[in-house]
Amino acid sequence: MKKNNYTYVWVSFILLVFGIIFVPRIIERVKSGKVVQTGRLNVEEPNEKLAFIEINGEKRKVPPFAFINQDSIMITNQDYAGKVYVVDFFFTTCPTICPIMSKNLVQLQDQFKDFEDFGVASFTINPEHDTPGVLKAYAEDYGITHMDWHLMTGDLTEIYELANTGFSIFAAQVPEAAGGFEHSGLFALVDKNGYIRSRKDQFGNPIVYYRGAITQEEGKNDHGETEQISILKEDIKKLLEE
Repeated sequence: MKKNNYTYVWVSFILLVFGIIFVPRIIERVKSGKVVQTGRLNVEEPNEKLAFIEINGEKRKVPPFAFINQDSIMITNQDYAGKVYVVDFFFTTCPTICPIMSKNLVQLQDQFKDFEDFGVASFTINPEHDTPGVLKAYAEDYGITHMDWHLMTGDLTEIYELANTGFSIFAAQVPEAAGGFEHSGLFALVDKNGYIRSRKDQFGNPIVYYRGAITQEEGKNDHGETEQISILKEDIKKLLEE
């Protein structure tokens, strides 16, 4: 019995020492985001560069495009050369997510208003209705003032090709849907060289796109998805500093 008691005391002493020395260190590492679980959890370091989006080993670049903006000026991808910009697909009569997306983009516009190398590219998925005049009125209603935020319209087939193939951001005409169209509400982030970039998820994979239809104030939507405007702001800043 005495031997067992000694063993019990000895084990208790070891556990006590472990708790005193190592537990505070573990807690501190968790707080600082430095704990990594092998194989599954890859916590991104704060200063890590944003990932390139690759397909078959090739970095994904924005394809060439040319559309008319709200001022009836032809805008091409070359007008965004040397700029960090956010891309979205919307339509002015959208009764659901577009107003939220536009307000989030205005927030980005206001935060980066002093950066000449920042811009936004918004493409309407209802070009038959969204003429330059309609887009101009929409811009005025939402307070779109940045000189490099172009709301673009043009050939319907070319716009849908750009959305679904060029960016892989879903957009479609769906008569039974609210407003007659469906789209994902995602934002793409493009660097100064025209490459699509994003941060990585907790498993070390690029998130590819950012949720544009949830505000920071909301925090989450009805499906439990969290807002990503706050991290998009951080990532825009990273690319501007590259």
